[in-house]
Amino acid sequence: MAGEKHWFDKLVEQVEAELRRRGKREVVFNGGLSVSGLQHIGRLRGEVILVETLRRELEKKGFRVRQYLTLYTQDPWKGKEEQLREFKDPSEASKYTGWPLKNVPDPKGCHSNWVEHYWSDFGPYIKDFTDGKVEVVTTSDLYRGRLKEFALRVILPRREEVRRVINKYRGRKPYPESWIPIEPVCSRCGRIDSTEAVKVEGEKVWYKCRNCGYEGVGSVDESKLNWRIEWVGVWWSLEVDFEPYGKDHAAPGGSRDSCVDLARSLGIEPPAGVWYEWVAYRSGGSEADMTSSGFVGITPRQWLEVAHSQVLRFLYFLHPPHRKITVDLREMPSYYSQYYRAERVYYGLEDAGEEREYLARTYELSHVEGPPPRPPSQVPYTHAAIVAQIVGEERLDSEGLARLKRAGMLSDDEYSVSWARSLLRKALAWARKYAPPSMRFTLEGGVDREAASKIERPELLERLADVLESISDWTEESIKAALIRFGEGMSGSERRRFYRDFYLAMVGKPEGPRAAPLLALMRREDAVERLREAAKLARSSA
Repeated sequence: MAGEKHWFDKLVEQVEAELRRRGKREVVFNGGLSVSGLQHIGRLRGEVILVETLRRELEKKGFRVRQYLTLYTQDPWKGKEEQLREFKDPSEASKYTGWPLKNVPDPKGCHSNWVEHYWSDFGPYIKDFTDGKVEVVTTSDLYRGRLKEFALRVILPRREEVRRVINKYRGRKPYPESWIPIEPVCSRCGRIDSTEAVKVEGEKVWYKCRNCGYEGVGSVDESKLNWRIEWVGVWWSLEVDFEPYGKDHAAPGGSRDSCVDLARSLGIEPPAGVWYEWVAYRSGGSEADMTSSGFVGITPRQWLEVAHSQVLRFLYFLHPPHRKITVDLREMPSYYSQYYRAERVYYGLEDAGEEREYLARTYELSHVEGPPPRPPSQVPYTHAAIVAQIVGEERLDSEGLARLKRAGMLSDDEYSVSWARSLLRKALAWARKYAPPSMRFTLEGGVDREAASKIERPELLERLADVLESISDWTEESIKAALIRFGEGMSGSERRRFYRDFYLAMVGKPEGPRAAPLLALMRREDAVERLREAAKLARSSA
């Protein structure tokens, strides 16, 4: 990282050189997703954000670029345990195993099918992470057009040649000479993964179903090519010049290599590409790679509930695509701290030494429309969570912003205010869903009587109230200094007992957010009154 050109700029140079070698100025970029379940944020990394940013950089260099995102909606539904659990009756839902994804019903009953349901938490939010110029296509649509043409004009007339290439990668299970590489939907049981084509005439396909034994006639546009052929077919159909791919396709001699081999044997120039690592998800004590059909991870919608899109883009561009990233929503304050540091470096407000250029470029890449013209205010994420919980959801735009301004954390420029307004809402959602217990609290309803009954030294709270009342400058720094002076002479155990009493008074439990920020973001009179009320209740219950 230190002192080196950013990995993304190296990739831009490589792709530009390849496109110029091919003599192309009008190019197509693509990404591919199978909507097999949860559409998680890991799918934004390579297939969407990387492609989109690369597109914009090459457009600056004079290229005309069209960007697609292809949804593989003809893929068979696996009927995994995690998928079955999405239905009220998993045993009944097992009958959909092997159906094309687009034919599986929505388990929640709110959309027309499985694909539309799980796409609803991903597709509409692509525009929040990109410039919105991403064209979504489905293989189901392509099979009614270009993919059908590919099957009829390119594959079926040369199926023996196709079979020989694919069999090189089939090991001990080669396809026989009679193999027809197309799989219709069985009109009796609905499966697309159990039919065997026996004859093709024009656009009609005669087949036998291994699942139910049915023999029937289907059509090419309601069928599916063998997956290797289909992948090459998408390249051919969209005329793809660049496409990233996950690490599962990247092994030497693996799936992408086999598709490159097949494409070249058919006279098709395979797209340039780069492989990327998975994004892992940590929740509680467990960590696992995000997976769609396994329902591990969070969706773009869920990310935007608690964080800005720029922060996720920052994390993705901070690390090269071959580097694994783990997302833990409990760590959101840390992600914002990293982002803010890069922001200060970008504007020359902090010296990062040899990391300066890399961090500044990463921050720049995190903004689709470019960074703001001048340094914005930086409201720490934990402070936003504290303020949001103090004032409550109904007063975020009024009292919440006002308290940040009084605390000296927020200026009046439009960008900063807009950022802070959305941050308060996101941080409040985070505090309620993902924050550690110490960060969750409410001040509504006054001092908790049961908590106050557990206070051991009410006189110390009264003394602290007097100290806070006398502070002339109600700032976090002044409050912190006063708390340090107040604790002088206390032993370690005495200080722990005092803060236990303090949090019982303020937030109704023996721990909470850091004391100085909590107090600074409250009104002085409210903090003083709360301490005195807690001390009074503690005495009355003794």
